[in-house]
Amino acid sequence: MDAKTVHVIGAGPAGLTAAERLAQAGVCVVVHEAMPSPARKFLMAGRGGLNLTHSEPEAAFVGRYGEAAPRVAGWLARFSPTHLVGWAEGLGQATFTGSSGRVFPKAMKASPLLRAWLARLSELGVEVRTRSRWVGRRNGGWVFATPEGERVERPEAVVLALGGASWPRLGSDGSWTDDLAAAGVAIAPLRPSNMGFDVAWSPVFAERFAGQPLKNVALRQGGRTVRGEAMISAYGLEGGAIYALSADLREAIVRDGATELVVDLRPDLDEAALAARLARPRGKDSVSNWLRKAGGLSPAAVGLLREIPGEIPTGAEKLARRIKAVRLKLTGAQGLARAISSAGGVRLDQVDDRLMLKALPGVFVAGEMLDWEAPTGGYLLQACFASGVVAGEGAKAWLAER
Repeated sequence: MDAKTVHVIGAGPAGLTAAERLAQAGVCVVVHEAMPSPARKFLMAGRGGLNLTHSEPEAAFVGRYGEAAPRVAGWLARFSPTHLVGWAEGLGQATFTGSSGRVFPKAMKASPLLRAWLARLSELGVEVRTRSRWVGRRNGGWVFATPEGERVERPEAVVLALGGASWPRLGSDGSWTDDLAAAGVAIAPLRPSNMGFDVAWSPVFAERFAGQPLKNVALRQGGRTVRGEAMISAYGLEGGAIYALSADLREAIVRDGATELVVDLRPDLDEAALAARLARPRGKDSVSNWLRKAGGLSPAAVGLLREIPGEIPTGAEKLARRIKAVRLKLTGAQGLARAISSAGGVRLDQVDDRLMLKALPGVFVAGEMLDWEAPTGGYLLQACFASGVVAGEGAKAWLAER
């Protein structure tokens, strides 16, 4: 095809992936990024170890996307976890699979991968314009605010990859919703996802245990149970196991004003086995030491037992029952500014299989702008990359039809 121009708005994983696919097909690509540098949220995600994807079987993997699973499955068929690992290693970033099944680059950081990626994009001729913020459309043109003043562009196609609304200081603030809604695009309200939840701790408990983990616990809400780790914070609870339940917890709180979370502090033991251990003589041990030795509880877990109303039972069976069912009242959720990701966005029925907006032909959408959500563990980034592939290839196919 003759060289045509596509503008990609948003320089996160979804946008850069779409740009790469288009440039590899000979398309002239310009990427706009409102912030002073690309992929700031991607870099933030890599500070604790960049979790690219997950190695679990396909059916379980797809199931992580809830109601959006049927659509996301199509994206993953185009760009699977295996493809993502191969892509990263093609950039010179070897990967490894941890004991949890999560996949990381061996460097454990996002910055080496991003540097190699940006270098590849530069070699492909992709132009990245930072401090170029999309502010709307006018007379068929796309208007950008830049340090040099307003600039109007008229590309043959556009890929929108502006992110959701979590961590807005890193660039994704959800300001795009008004323009698209005015164009007739139906948008589900943006809501926090993978966030912490409020618990009314006593001041003593919050001061002593904030920042400490509850390891190897099982959390139950409604009919779902998740095993993993939760982190105690001054406001309540956060962490991987909490995030895995965040959609259900959020909706229950919206519906009922609060919800109950049941914590099993020893999910590896059934109640009878735990009671047998707790029936052993305590001797001269304090209650805390005895619970540590006989019950296998950490200081934070013992503190949690003391935090709920009523004295700690002395009978082994009652105590085992409490350890395996600590009931906490969650009264609220942390907002978008503190959430790892967001739910809501462009409804999936508003885009075709190529991720082109039905209301705006030639405009494609990728990444967290779309209405899907998933827990942490590699599922977020995987879907962002995969949707970027679909949108980029969709734009390429649409240009070929013109």
